[in-house]
Amino acid sequence: MPETPTEPRTRRRLDMSSPVVWAASALLVLLVFNAVVNPGFFALRIQDGHLFGSPVDVLKNVAPTLLIAVGMTLVIATRGIDLSVGAVLAISGAVSFTIIDGSSDPTSPATAAVAIGTALAVGLVLGAWNGFLVSVVGIQPIIATLVLMTAGRGLAMLVTDGQIITAENPAFDWLGGGFVLGLPAQVVLTLLVLLVVAALTRRTALGTLIEAVGTNPEAARLAGVRSRSITWTVYVFVAFTAAVAGLMTNANVSAADANRAGLFIELDAILAVVIGGTSLAGGRYSLTGTVLGALILQTLTTTTLTMGVPDEYVRLFKAVVIIAVFLLQAPRIRAALGRRRRSARTSTSPAVPVPAVEGDDVRPLTPASSAEPADATAAEPTTTDQGALR
Repeated sequence: MPETPTEPRTRRRLDMSSPVVWAASALLVLLVFNAVVNPGFFALRIQDGHLFGSPVDVLKNVAPTLLIAVGMTLVIATRGIDLSVGAVLAISGAVSFTIIDGSSDPTSPATAAVAIGTALAVGLVLGAWNGFLVSVVGIQPIIATLVLMTAGRGLAMLVTDGQIITAENPAFDWLGGGFVLGLPAQVVLTLLVLLVVAALTRRTALGTLIEAVGTNPEAARLAGVRSRSITWTVYVFVAFTAAVAGLMTNANVSAADANRAGLFIELDAILAVVIGGTSLAGGRYSLTGTVLGALILQTLTTTTLTMGVPDEYVRLFKAVVIIAVFLLQAPRIRAALGRRRRSARTSTSPAVPVPAVEGDDVRPLTPASSAEPADATAAEPTTTDQGALR
Protein backbone atom coordinates (compact mmCIF):
# COMPACT_ATOMS: atom_id res chain seq x y z
CA MET A 1 0.00 0.00 0.00
CA PRO A 2 1.32 3.43 -0.85
CA GLU A 3 2.35 5.49 2.10
CA THR A 4 0.11 8.41 2.86
CA PRO A 5 1.99 11.67 3.24
CA THR A 6 1.95 13.00 6.74
CA GLU A 7 1.41 16.66 7.46
CA PRO A 8 4.50 18.47 8.71
CA ARG A 9 4.45 19.32 12.36
CA THR A 10 4.10 22.99 13.13
CA ARG A 11 6.63 24.34 15.57
CA ARG A 12 5.40 26.71 18.22
CA ARG A 13 7.33 29.91 18.39
CA LEU A 14 7.49 32.34 21.22
CA ASP A 15 5.39 35.41 20.63
CA MET A 16 8.08 38.07 20.93
CA SER A 17 5.40 40.76 20.96
CA SER A 18 4.09 39.47 24.30
CA PRO A 19 5.09 41.61 27.31
CA VAL A 20 5.38 38.41 29.36
CA VAL A 21 8.25 37.24 27.13
CA TRP A 22 10.07 40.53 27.61
CA ALA A 23 9.49 40.42 31.37
CA ALA A 24 10.86 36.87 31.51
CA SER A 25 13.86 37.95 29.43
CA ALA A 26 14.56 40.89 31.76
CA LEU A 27 14.40 38.62 34.81
CA LEU A 28 16.75 36.14 33.12
CA VAL A 29 19.24 38.93 32.37
CA LEU A 30 19.14 40.02 36.01
CA LEU A 31 19.74 36.47 37.25
CA VAL A 32 22.66 35.98 34.85
CA PHE A 33 24.12 39.31 35.94
CA ASN A 34 23.92 38.25 39.59
CA ALA A 35 25.51 34.90 38.77
CA VAL A 36 28.45 36.70 37.13
CA VAL A 37 28.92 39.53 39.64
CA ASN A 38 28.14 37.45 42.73
CA PRO A 39 28.90 33.75 42.09
CA GLY A 40 27.40 32.79 45.45
CA PHE A 41 24.05 34.36 44.67
CA PHE A 42 22.38 31.01 43.93
CA ALA A 43 24.03 29.17 46.83
CA LEU A 44 21.52 27.43 49.11
CA ARG A 45 22.03 25.83 52.49
CA ILE A 46 19.86 23.87 54.91
CA GLN A 47 20.01 24.83 58.56
CA ASP A 48 17.77 23.26 61.21
CA GLY A 49 15.67 21.80 58.40
CA HIS A 50 15.04 25.21 56.84
CA LEU A 51 16.21 26.51 53.48
CA PHE A 52 18.35 29.64 53.39
CA GLY A 53 20.10 31.63 50.66
CA SER A 54 19.74 34.68 48.44
CA PRO A 55 17.01 33.14 46.22
CA VAL A 56 14.99 32.29 49.34
CA ASP A 57 15.46 35.83 50.63
CA VAL A 58 14.18 37.21 47.32
CA LEU A 59 11.08 35.02 47.50
CA LYS A 60 10.44 35.91 51.15
CA ASN A 61 10.86 39.65 50.64
CA VAL A 62 8.72 39.71 47.50
CA ALA A 63 5.84 37.80 49.11
CA PRO A 64 3.91 40.81 50.54
CA THR A 65 4.29 42.83 47.34
CA LEU A 66 3.35 39.88 45.14
CA LEU A 67 0.34 39.08 47.31
CA ILE A 68 -0.99 42.63 46.89
CA ALA A 69 -0.05 42.62 43.19
CA VAL A 70 -2.25 39.56 42.61
CA GLY A 71 -5.27 41.45 43.93
CA MET A 72 -4.18 44.60 42.10
CA THR A 73 -4.10 42.63 38.83
CA LEU A 74 -7.80 41.88 39.10
CA VAL A 75 -8.60 45.49 40.03
CA ILE A 76 -6.66 46.87 37.07
CA ALA A 77 -8.28 44.27 34.80
CA THR A 78 -11.65 45.88 35.62
CA ARG A 79 -10.27 49.27 34.52
CA GLY A 80 -9.70 50.36 38.12
CA ILE A 81 -6.82 51.00 40.53
CA ASP A 82 -6.33 50.95 44.30
CA LEU A 83 -3.91 53.40 45.88
CA SER A 84 -4.97 52.60 49.44
CA VAL A 85 -3.39 49.13 49.84
CA GLY A 86 -0.40 50.57 51.72
CA ALA A 87 -2.72 52.27 54.19
CA VAL A 88 -4.76 49.08 54.61
CA LEU A 89 -1.52 47.22 55.30
CA ALA A 90 -0.60 49.73 58.01
CA ILE A 91 -4.08 49.59 59.57
CA SER A 92 -3.99 45.78 59.60
CA GLY A 93 -0.69 45.74 61.49
CA ALA A 94 -1.81 48.47 63.87
CA VAL A 95 -5.05 46.71 64.78
CA SER A 96 -3.43 43.29 65.28
CA PHE A 97 -0.58 44.53 67.47
CA THR A 98 -2.88 46.77 69.51
CA ILE A 99 -5.01 43.73 70.35
CA ILE A 100 -2.00 41.60 71.22
CA ASP A 101 -0.38 44.33 73.32
CA GLY A 102 -3.61 45.04 75.22
CA SER A 103 -4.48 41.41 75.89
CA SER A 104 -4.23 39.87 79.35
CA ASP A 105 -2.30 36.97 77.80
CA PRO A 106 -0.29 38.40 74.87
CA THR A 107 1.53 35.15 74.08
CA SER A 108 -1.46 32.82 73.79
CA PRO A 109 -2.58 31.35 70.42
CA ALA A 110 -6.14 32.53 71.14
CA THR A 111 -4.96 36.12 71.32
CA ALA A 112 -3.15 35.68 67.99
CA ALA A 113 -6.31 34.24 66.42
CA VAL A 114 -8.42 37.18 67.62
CA ALA A 115 -5.83 39.68 66.38
CA ILE A 116 -5.56 38.04 62.96
CA GLY A 117 -9.32 37.69 62.55
CA THR A 118 -10.00 41.28 63.58
CA ALA A 119 -7.31 42.66 61.26
CA LEU A 120 -8.67 40.69 58.31
CA ALA A 121 -12.22 41.81 59.07
CA VAL A 122 -11.11 45.45 59.15
CA GLY A 123 -9.38 44.94 55.80
CA LEU A 124 -12.56 43.50 54.28
CA VAL A 125 -14.59 46.47 55.57
CA LEU A 126 -12.11 48.95 54.06
CA GLY A 127 -12.21 47.07 50.74
CA ALA A 128 -16.00 47.12 50.80
CA TRP A 129 -15.85 50.89 51.35
CA ASN A 130 -13.64 51.36 48.29
CA GLY A 131 -15.85 49.07 46.23
CA PHE A 132 -18.95 50.97 47.31
CA LEU A 133 -17.48 54.32 46.28
CA VAL A 134 -16.38 52.98 42.89
CA SER A 135 -19.20 50.64 41.85
CA VAL A 136 -22.24 52.19 43.55
CA VAL A 137 -21.50 55.89 43.97
CA GLY A 138 -19.55 56.01 40.70
CA ILE A 139 -16.47 57.87 41.91
CA GLN A 140 -13.38 57.40 39.79
CA PRO A 141 -11.17 54.65 41.29
CA ILE A 142 -8.08 56.82 41.63
CA ILE A 143 -10.06 59.43 43.61
CA ALA A 144 -12.02 56.95 45.71
CA THR A 145 -8.91 55.06 46.82
CA LEU A 146 -6.85 58.22 47.24
CA VAL A 147 -9.23 59.21 50.05
CA LEU A 148 -8.39 56.08 52.03
CA MET A 149 -4.73 56.34 51.07
CA THR A 150 -4.43 59.71 52.81
CA ALA A 151 -6.87 59.07 55.67
CA GLY A 152 -5.77 55.49 56.30
CA ARG A 153 -2.35 56.47 57.64
CA GLY A 154 -4.03 58.86 60.05
CA LEU A 155 -6.43 56.11 61.13
CA ALA A 156 -3.52 53.74 61.77
CA MET A 157 -1.79 56.45 63.82
CA LEU A 158 -4.96 56.90 65.89
CA VAL A 159 -5.09 53.16 66.60
CA THR A 160 -1.49 53.10 67.83
CA ASP A 161 -1.58 56.59 69.44
CA GLY A 162 1.29 57.56 67.20
CA GLN A 163 3.62 55.02 68.82
CA ILE A 164 5.51 51.98 67.52
CA ILE A 165 3.86 49.02 69.23
CA THR A 166 5.94 45.93 69.91
CA ALA A 167 4.64 42.59 71.10
CA GLU A 168 5.75 38.96 71.20
CA ASN A 169 3.38 36.18 70.26
CA PRO A 170 4.88 32.94 68.87
CA ALA A 171 1.74 31.99 66.93
CA PHE A 172 1.46 35.44 65.37
CA ASP A 173 5.19 35.73 64.67
CA TRP A 174 4.98 32.52 62.64
CA LEU A 175 3.36 34.57 59.83
CA GLY A 176 6.58 36.53 59.46
CA GLY A 177 9.32 34.09 60.43
CA GLY A 178 7.79 30.62 60.32
CA PHE A 179 8.53 27.81 57.89
CA VAL A 180 6.46 25.20 56.05
CA LEU A 181 8.33 22.21 54.65
CA GLY A 182 11.56 24.17 54.87
CA LEU A 183 10.20 27.21 53.00
CA PRO A 184 9.26 30.55 54.62
CA ALA A 185 5.60 30.73 55.62
CA GLN A 186 5.18 33.98 53.69
CA VAL A 187 6.18 32.26 50.45
CA VAL A 188 3.84 29.33 51.03
CA LEU A 189 0.85 31.52 51.91
CA THR A 190 1.42 33.75 48.89
CA LEU A 191 1.74 30.73 46.63
CA LEU A 192 -1.53 29.29 47.95
CA VAL A 193 -3.39 32.54 47.31
CA LEU A 194 -1.89 32.75 43.83
CA LEU A 195 -2.94 29.19 42.99
CA VAL A 196 -6.49 29.76 44.27
CA VAL A 197 -6.86 32.97 42.25
CA ALA A 198 -5.44 31.31 39.13
CA ALA A 199 -7.85 28.39 39.50
CA LEU A 200 -10.89 30.62 40.04
CA THR A 201 -10.10 33.04 37.22
CA ARG A 202 -8.71 30.65 34.60
CA ARG A 203 -10.68 27.47 35.28
CA THR A 204 -14.06 29.17 35.67
CA ALA A 205 -15.89 31.96 33.89
CA LEU A 206 -14.86 34.51 36.52
CA GLY A 207 -11.75 35.57 34.62
CA THR A 208 -13.74 36.12 31.43
CA LEU A 209 -16.31 38.18 33.31
CA ILE A 210 -13.58 40.34 34.87
CA GLU A 211 -12.05 40.94 31.45
CA ALA A 212 -15.47 41.75 30.01
CA VAL A 213 -16.08 44.37 32.70
CA GLY A 214 -12.68 45.91 32.04
CA THR A 215 -13.10 45.93 28.27
CA ASN A 216 -16.55 47.54 28.18
CA PRO A 217 -18.53 47.79 31.43
CA GLU A 218 -21.72 48.97 29.73
CA ALA A 219 -21.68 46.22 27.11
CA ALA A 220 -20.97 43.66 29.85
CA ARG A 221 -23.96 44.93 31.84
CA LEU A 222 -26.23 44.73 28.81
CA ALA A 223 -25.00 41.18 28.22
CA GLY A 224 -26.16 40.17 31.70
CA VAL A 225 -22.85 40.46 33.57
CA ARG A 226 -23.17 41.87 37.07
CA SER A 227 -20.51 44.51 36.59
CA ARG A 228 -21.21 46.23 39.89
CA SER A 229 -20.85 43.04 41.93
CA ILE A 230 -17.65 42.01 40.16
CA THR A 231 -16.10 45.45 40.66
CA TRP A 232 -17.07 45.46 44.30
CA THR A 233 -15.63 41.97 44.79
CA VAL A 234 -12.19 42.74 43.35
CA TYR A 235 -11.78 45.77 45.61
CA VAL A 236 -12.71 43.69 48.64
CA PHE A 237 -10.22 41.03 47.56
CA VAL A 238 -7.30 43.41 47.03
CA ALA A 239 -7.94 44.89 50.49
CA PHE A 240 -7.93 41.36 51.91
CA THR A 241 -4.54 40.67 50.32
CA ALA A 242 -3.25 43.98 51.72
CA ALA A 243 -4.44 43.00 55.19
CA VAL A 244 -2.69 39.62 54.97
CA ALA A 245 0.45 41.35 53.71
CA GLY A 246 0.22 43.69 56.71
CA LEU A 247 0.15 40.74 59.09
CA MET A 248 3.20 39.26 57.34
CA THR A 249 5.18 42.49 57.29
CA ASN A 250 4.56 43.45 60.90
CA ALA A 251 4.98 39.91 62.24
CA ASN A 252 8.36 39.76 60.53
CA VAL A 253 9.66 42.59 62.76
CA SER A 254 7.37 41.95 65.76
CA ALA A 255 6.28 45.58 65.69
CA ALA A 256 3.69 47.86 64.14
CA ASP A 257 4.88 51.19 62.74
CA ALA A 258 1.80 52.96 61.38
CA ASN A 259 3.89 55.68 59.79
CA ARG A 260 6.29 53.52 57.75
CA ALA A 261 4.65 50.10 57.33
CA GLY A 262 3.77 49.47 53.70
CA LEU A 263 5.09 52.82 52.53
CA PHE A 264 5.04 52.99 48.69
CA ILE A 265 4.07 49.31 48.44
CA GLU A 266 1.07 50.31 46.32
CA LEU A 267 3.45 51.72 43.70
CA ASP A 268 5.53 48.53 43.65
CA ALA A 269 2.38 46.44 43.26
CA ILE A 270 1.14 48.57 40.35
CA LEU A 271 4.58 48.47 38.73
CA ALA A 272 4.68 44.68 39.04
CA VAL A 273 1.31 44.40 37.32
CA VAL A 274 2.24 46.78 34.50
CA ILE A 275 5.67 45.24 33.93
CA GLY A 276 3.92 41.89 33.57
CA GLY A 277 1.90 43.22 30.64
CA THR A 278 -1.49 44.03 32.17
CA SER A 279 -2.80 47.24 30.64
CA LEU A 280 -4.03 50.06 32.87
CA ALA A 281 -6.86 50.49 30.35
CA GLY A 282 -8.41 47.25 31.61
CA GLY A 283 -9.36 44.08 29.82
CA ARG A 284 -6.91 41.21 29.47
CA TYR A 285 -4.51 40.47 32.32
CA SER A 286 -1.71 38.04 33.11
CA LEU A 287 -1.05 36.56 36.54
CA THR A 288 2.17 35.01 35.21
CA GLY A 289 3.32 38.44 34.10
CA THR A 290 2.50 39.86 37.54
CA VAL A 291 4.67 37.22 39.21
CA LEU A 292 7.53 38.03 36.83
CA GLY A 293 7.12 41.76 37.42
CA ALA A 294 7.25 41.37 41.20
CA LEU A 295 10.33 39.15 40.95
CA ILE A 296 12.04 41.71 38.70
CA LEU A 297 11.47 44.49 41.24
CA GLN A 298 12.70 42.46 44.21
CA THR A 299 15.68 41.04 42.30
CA LEU A 300 16.63 44.59 41.31
CA THR A 301 16.52 45.67 44.94
CA THR A 302 18.59 42.70 46.09
CA THR A 303 21.08 43.24 43.27
CA THR A 304 21.65 46.90 44.05
CA LEU A 305 22.07 46.25 47.77
CA THR A 306 24.49 43.39 47.04
CA MET A 307 26.55 45.67 44.80
CA GLY A 308 26.89 48.17 47.64
CA VAL A 309 24.69 50.86 46.07
CA PRO A 310 23.53 53.31 48.77
CA ASP A 311 19.91 52.92 49.76
CA GLU A 312 18.97 56.39 48.52
CA TYR A 313 20.02 55.40 44.98
CA VAL A 314 18.18 52.08 44.91
CA ARG A 315 14.90 53.52 43.64
CA LEU A 316 16.71 55.60 41.02
CA PHE A 317 18.50 52.50 39.75
CA LYS A 318 15.23 50.57 39.70
CA ALA A 319 13.54 53.38 37.77
CA VAL A 320 16.19 53.29 35.05
CA VAL A 321 15.90 49.54 34.58
CA ILE A 322 12.09 49.64 34.66
CA ILE A 323 12.02 52.36 32.00
CA ALA A 324 14.29 50.21 29.83
CA VAL A 325 11.89 47.25 30.22
CA PHE A 326 8.90 49.44 29.34
CA LEU A 327 10.68 50.76 26.25
CA LEU A 328 11.38 47.22 25.06
CA GLN A 329 7.70 46.37 25.59
CA ALA A 330 6.46 49.44 23.67
CA PRO A 331 4.88 48.49 20.31
CA ARG A 332 6.66 51.30 18.43
CA ILE A 333 10.07 50.30 19.77
CA ARG A 334 9.46 46.64 18.92
CA ALA A 335 8.28 47.62 15.42
CA ALA A 336 11.39 49.75 14.87
CA LEU A 337 13.66 46.93 16.03
CA GLY A 338 11.81 44.51 13.76
CA ARG A 339 12.25 46.79 10.73
CA ARG A 340 15.96 47.14 11.46
CA ARG A 341 16.40 43.37 11.70
CA ARG A 342 14.53 42.82 8.44
CA SER A 343 16.55 45.47 6.62
CA ALA A 344 19.81 43.98 7.89
CA ARG A 345 18.71 40.52 6.81
CA THR A 346 17.75 41.80 3.35
CA SER A 347 21.06 43.60 2.82
CA THR A 348 23.11 40.51 3.70
CA SER A 349 21.04 37.93 1.76
CA PRO A 350 22.13 37.06 -1.84
CA ALA A 351 20.12 38.34 -4.76
CA VAL A 352 17.47 35.89 -6.02
CA PRO A 353 17.03 35.71 -9.81
CA VAL A 354 13.61 36.75 -11.08
CA PRO A 355 11.85 34.03 -13.11
CA ALA A 356 11.14 34.67 -16.78
CA VAL A 357 7.81 33.56 -18.24
CA GLU A 358 7.75 31.88 -21.66
CA GLY A 359 4.34 30.67 -22.70
CA ASP A 360 3.10 28.34 -19.97
CA ASP A 361 6.63 27.62 -18.67
CA VAL A 362 8.25 29.52 -15.81
CA ARG A 363 12.02 29.35 -16.01
CA PRO A 364 14.64 31.10 -13.89
CA LEU A 365 16.19 34.03 -15.63
CA THR A 366 19.86 33.21 -16.15
CA PRO A 367 22.51 35.31 -17.87
CA ALA A 368 22.41 32.95 -20.86
CA SER A 369 18.64 33.21 -21.29
CA SER A 370 18.52 36.97 -20.74
CA ALA A 371 21.00 37.74 -23.50
CA GLU A 372 20.10 37.96 -27.18
CA PRO A 373 20.77 34.71 -29.13
CA ALA A 374 24.10 34.80 -31.03
CA ASP A 375 22.81 32.79 -34.01
CA ALA A 376 19.70 31.26 -35.48
CA THR A 377 20.36 27.87 -33.87
CA ALA A 378 20.33 29.34 -30.39
CA ALA A 379 17.12 31.19 -31.16
CA GLU A 380 15.18 28.05 -32.13
CA PRO A 381 13.11 26.54 -29.29
CA THR A 382 13.98 23.07 -28.06
CA THR A 383 11.65 20.09 -28.32
CA THR A 384 10.35 20.68 -24.83
CA ASP A 385 9.68 24.32 -25.62
CA GLN A 386 7.89 23.48 -28.88
CA GLY A 387 5.61 21.06 -27.08
CA ALA A 388 4.93 23.63 -24.44
CA LEU A 389 4.13 26.30 -27.04
CA ARG A 390 1.71 24.04 -28.82
